Amino acid sequence: MAEPVPVIRKLEHALADDDFAWSLLLVGEDQTDKLATLTGDLRGPVSTTGDGKQITSGFSYWGIGPTIAWANATNDPFYLVMKAGAESFLRHWRKVRPHVEDGGFHLVSLGVGTGVKDRTILSDMRRNNPGMYYIPVDMSSEMLRMGTLEPVRGARFPVSHVLPVQLDFSIADNMDELAQMLARLVGNDPILFTLTGNTLANFESDEELLSTLTRVLRPQDRLLLEVASTTRLDQETADAAADEYHQTRAFAEFVTSALRYNTDLKINNDRVKFIGEVEDEDALLVKILWQNDTDSEIRMELPDHTEVVLPIGDTIRLYTTRKYSTTRLKRLTEACQLTPVEAIQSQFRYTRRPNPFGLELLLLAPDAAGEAAHSLADDIWAV
Repeated sequence: MAEPVPVIRKLEHALADDDFAWSLLLVGEDQTDKLATLTGDLRGPVSTTGDGKQITSGFSYWGIGPTIAWANATNDPFYLVMKAGAESFLRHWRKVRPHVEDGGFHLVSLGVGTGVKDRTILSDMRRNNPGMYYIPVDMSSEMLRMGTLEPVRGARFPVSHVLPVQLDFSIADNMDELAQMLARLVGNDPILFTLTGNTLANFESDEELLSTLTRVLRPQDRLLLEVASTTRLDQETADAAADEYHQTRAFAEFVTSALRYNTDLKINNDRVKFIGEVEDEDALLVKILWQNDTDSEIRMELPDHTEVVLPIGDTIRLYTTRKYSTTRLKRLTEACQLTPVEAIQSQFRYTRRPNPFGLELLLLAPDAAGEAAHSLADDIWAV
């Protein structure tokens, strides 16, 4: 009897010449557990500052409604942060590329986004490594489907080498399981992990997230980290950072979409507050809140059909983001035992006045990568 053909080979053959938009997906989590987590977060304590009830980072993109809202926001020309990020990434990547394009790296994209940046990376890296794998990872299966279309079609990357993984990568146990699966998939080949689009800034504890990612890096692996930056740290600049996100209605539609699709709360964008503050004297923190600014309590039905009462002044934190100083980045990477191999920073150029905001792209190696990286890091931080 002939040896059975592995199912993955049969699938590859079955889908190879099909024009239908098939997409394979490896689901890593029970979605009912995620819904229970979201429901629990919306039962948080009363707070007038956004520190009680909340939509945590991954849930902002979870589900078809938030995914569509995010796609609309990224295409809004008034969403200047996204526009500047897309324009600067190619310039920054060209300076980072020589460190990874010839090393036989595979790509693991954490938070796939629109897929435009992944397309750029894959187009360059695959020239010298046609057998590379592309593993996009996101908590939202809808984001994975949308975000992988661009690199697969735009970079003409073979579907047989793409493995989208639905997983919340902010959970340490999930990352441990992902690392074990990747090791079985690629062996000792190096992996380039990417966390672009200022995703790090969206988590309540950015250091905890970065530490969670670092724990799975092997000496041969690298982490490409893109963050929003600032050269000034004062309340006026924090207010300007908040106003940046307040300028586009499409962004407000996006940050409220998780509430629209998971509760019966009637959303009035006038109740969405954009609050900027200086965090730990080395970063700007922007909190985006929904607030009950009426003169009476509001009742909100949750996904499990129970109700919570929102008293006058109560808030739901919808989104968190930051802009980082060099001091904060140095502190974060040192605390997580990461060493910069390359760092490129540029300022936004879309205003007439000098602007303190920009973007920074860092290629990071785990400290175990050796003394050469440490010596280079001293030069990078000195600059």
